[in-house]
Amino acid sequence: MKQLNRIKIVLVEKNKTARWLSQQVGKNACSVSRWCTNASQPDLETLFRIAELLNVDVRELIHVEKDKSN
Repeated sequence: MKQLNRIKIVLVEKNKTARWLSQQVGKNACSVSRWCTNASQPDLETLFRIAELLNVDVRELIHVEKDKSN
């Protein structure tokens, strides 16, 4: 499965848990767990809310794969 977001990594860096995040964004823990494993993705509004809660730029939550051809 392709990694699209870095939510789990940023949560660890900020010493926060998926349970804490689910309470803050008002989503069930199962949904947040799926985001953390990249099994599904939050909508853009939620992604911006997560960035705000974690005090990071939203771009830090998105995994960008470098072009390996250069």
